[in-house]
Amino acid sequence: MSLLVTGSIGIDTVTTPHGQAEEVLGGSSVYFAFAATQYTPVRFVGVVGDDFPPEFRDVLASREIDLTGLEVRAGSKTFRWTGKYVGDMGEAETVDVSLNVLAEAAPKVPAAFVDSEVVFLANTHPALQREMLAQVKAPRLTVCDTMNLWIANEREALFETLKVVNGVIINDGEARQLAEQANLVTAGKDVLKLGPDFVVIKKGEHGALLVTADGATAIPAYPTENVKDPTGAGDSFAGGMLGYLASQGKFDTATLRRALLRGTVTASFAIEDFSLRRVRNVTRQEIDERTAELVEMLRID
Repeated sequence: MSLLVTGSIGIDTVTTPHGQAEEVLGGSSVYFAFAATQYTPVRFVGVVGDDFPPEFRDVLASREIDLTGLEVRAGSKTFRWTGKYVGDMGEAETVDVSLNVLAEAAPKVPAAFVDSEVVFLANTHPALQREMLAQVKAPRLTVCDTMNLWIANEREALFETLKVVNGVIINDGEARQLAEQANLVTAGKDVLKLGPDFVVIKKGEHGALLVTADGATAIPAYPTENVKDPTGAGDSFAGGMLGYLASQGKFDTATLRRALLRGTVTASFAIEDFSLRRVRNVTRQEIDERTAELVEMLRID
């Protein structure tokens, strides 16, 4: 099934206890796309400024990513983010951010993409998410991401978006903030009442939780020791999950559970190096082997 992603494309500078990566390719849709192409080609919609390095476009073009929807806007600057992680690297601290082109009009979905069957609306203003989704004719599955900023300041707009998507992927803090519930299972059930058919709650090193009308499913994170840069882990999770779902062409609870596993494993590779270095070079065989390892870990006699 055809998979479309729209979201931020950025130039990042990241510092962690393991080093620094300066002026590297980043952005929510970029991490998503690289993860998703392990399972299916990706249709890519986004906007950058005329300062976007040509070599970054070449990196994107090196995978099965259709860049027909990538707009290079003359006279504008690309989104930039500078962040750092300290201690256990549980959460990024934003040092500097320049929205630049993201503060302008949203890009348009090309005519060739309007028949996309699976759509992922990566993190951006919820009104813009609905604007982008309205350009797609009749998707079979739509999933969105969001963040604490929109939950706090654009709550009603976010509620409107949640009414028109099939699923939402958020982290544990966002789930508690959105539902105003401390318990994550209760929070997930309350978010279901806002419209989605399923809620995925990312819990970082503690794994992920899937909540549907059938109940809750929890899986642990893959226990990797090699953690260098958590940037993009959540988007890689979403890419692995949605890429797998698009490759299967069905979205029942059992398939969602298997997709949750793939998302978790894909994210475990993203954190093993700075920027896209690891997730760009990981092979499908490595992902399948690590998935099998995690399944075996969960098997209890």
